[in-house]
Amino acid sequence: MKRSLTALIAATLVAATLTTTTASAAPTGHPRPVTKCEFTPTPENPAAKPVRIPSATARAKGTVDVYFLTNYGPFVVRMDRANAPCGVHNFVHLVTSRFYDRTQCFRLTNSSRLGVLQCGDIYRQEEGGPGYKFPDEVTGQETYPRGTVAYGNQGPGTNGSEFFVVHSFANIAPNYTVLGHVIAGMSTFDRMVAAGIADPDQDGPPVKPIRIYKVWTF
Repeated sequence: MKRSLTALIAATLVAATLTTTTASAAPTGHPRPVTKCEFTPTPENPAAKPVRIPSATARAKGTVDVYFLTNYGPFVVRMDRANAPCGVHNFVHLVTSRFYDRTQCFRLTNSSRLGVLQCGDIYRQEEGGPGYKFPDEVTGQETYPRGTVAYGNQGPGTNGSEFFVVHSFANIAPNYTVLGHVIAGMSTFDRMVAAGIADPDQDGPPVKPIRIYKVWTF
């Protein structure tokens, strides 16, 4: 019964955002701006799940809505291709490859400096990526208010599959590529935080595992 209710909520979120998604599409007959991306294999860190390297050409205009279904409820992220064309291109590629389906988010923080949920690592925190990396798309002016979704990294130019969602605020350097923002379902993150973090410093695994059941786009 609980799973059926969660699916119904997800369907409601989808319906609520379909109109906006359709309106953001480029007019028929107009060429879509594109950009070139550089994806570099990381044989020292092979793919944790079967996935190919994305194509080198990415759309650089428009938005795409990404839908997530978790054990705490659904949420929707609107990603901006103009701000991070290669980053969004990669994320959509991983979604369509089902890379994020049936995965776990291993890090939840709720400190005075950082309030985020970190996901996209397959094995454990910061371990288990797609088998390649790509450069940052930052200007140095980035900020990370509540609802921001950005790539996590282990240094410059190490983007892969790891991402984080800001549930409160993130007082961090502008070193992380912003993909977009949550447009529906922030209450899902409030429930995650309320369930607690298994670390006295409020930076570690959630008390109750946070699982991503499925991710999809339209």
